[in-house]
Amino acid sequence: MSVDHKKLTMGVIVGNRGFFPDHLAKSGREETLNALKKAGMDVVALDPAESKYGAVETREESRRCAELFAHNRGRIDGVIVTLPNFGEERAIADVLRLADLRVPVLIQATPDDPKKMSIASRRDSFCGKMSACNNLRQYGIPYSLTTLHTESPDSSEFAIDLDWFAAVCRVVKGFHNLRVGAIGARPAAFNTVRYSEKILEAQGISIETLDLSEVLGRIERMKDNDDHARAKLAAIKKYVDSANVPAPALLKMAKLGAVIDKWMADTEVTISAVQCWTSIEENLGVVPCTVMSMMSNELLSSACEVDICGVLGMHALQLASGTPSALLDWNNNYGADPNKAVCFHCSNLPKHFFRSVKMDFQEIIAGTVGKENTFGTCVGLIKPERMTFARFSTDDTSGKMRGYVGHGRFTDDPLNTFGGAGVVEIPQMQRLLRYICANGFEHHVAANLSSVASSVHEAATRYLGWNMYWHGSDSGAC
Repeated sequence: MSVDHKKLTMGVIVGNRGFFPDHLAKSGREETLNALKKAGMDVVALDPAESKYGAVETREESRRCAELFAHNRGRIDGVIVTLPNFGEERAIADVLRLADLRVPVLIQATPDDPKKMSIASRRDSFCGKMSACNNLRQYGIPYSLTTLHTESPDSSEFAIDLDWFAAVCRVVKGFHNLRVGAIGARPAAFNTVRYSEKILEAQGISIETLDLSEVLGRIERMKDNDDHARAKLAAIKKYVDSANVPAPALLKMAKLGAVIDKWMADTEVTISAVQCWTSIEENLGVVPCTVMSMMSNELLSSACEVDICGVLGMHALQLASGTPSALLDWNNNYGADPNKAVCFHCSNLPKHFFRSVKMDFQEIIAGTVGKENTFGTCVGLIKPERMTFARFSTDDTSGKMRGYVGHGRFTDDPLNTFGGAGVVEIPQMQRLLRYICANGFEHHVAANLSSVASSVHEAATRYLGWNMYWHGSDSGAC
């Protein structure tokens, strides 16, 4: 699966200041639009017929640009401020204030050429960027910065920063008016996955609940030849090797999947967390792991044990990378290596994570409810690959969201176990583990086969306003 930038539209503000060479505004606008087009993004920007060179300098030009942005409010996912010369700092801030889009903003400044420092070609964007940022800070408008203080729109550095910023925009957009499904009650033994619905609601994240009795009742009333159930059964067989799983168990899974799919569509729920044990096993006779794995693999993240904050971490990583996420336990040490650990779940990991995978029974719960009632897990080893981990949590004492994020890699170290598992290696892992325990974070962590910690951290801290720790980075406070 790959990220589709065509789903993103950027508003573009071209800064200009009259006593600097304004022909640079013309060429700078063209270079920026070309860079965005090359990245596959749509653009909303003033036309040269609407303002001088399509830039903003006067109050009237700011108003026109703001009106254009406001008219396209539903399309614009982020704003690029490009400074081909010093730029009129107040005009830029006024556009963003008047448009009131509340989307991520990236500030780019074009470097001067030491050979072109005469009055006819000098940019001073290096200096103008500071003034633009100063004004945005005064206006209370959050913004992001490029890696280098100045970089050309046609440079490889800006292309990388644009890709990073696109991920930030996807995360912020994906959490706007997000609806999360809580299917079943939290397992009684898992106080660790408690959370505050009210804190999430204050963040614009709504929880839609569904009692398991309703799920089981709808399954019981569903006929074996129901079209939705038969289609889901075919999809399950195509998704994972289920040759050793009894046919009645597969049909139960299919009905469960069909019921959840319909409920999510009817309630406009995007992601979910499920009471995966032991009521479903005792009353339906299967585990929901494969159904959940399929949802996560289709970028509809689904978490175990009604871990709502866990699925939020999965969702953020999936939005940033465009690939499926999993929820794992920080589960075991790996020998004596302080920077390695075993990450494990029973499992509902998406197929995307596995070297190879087959459907089997859930060995842990089988000891309680019987093997015949626990078919449906996805079993295999996680493929060696880079990874990003993330955890969000509601801090009920402060009334705020908090979390942590970082990078590591899944290794090809040998591992003889059941469920879905892999050995992860993380620099300074003991420091991370100490942070998790000292701050009372949950034992669940979201993982994604990517390197998107920076984008998730930027989106969560700068635009969502959450308290985040970025493991392995000194730039987390920027």
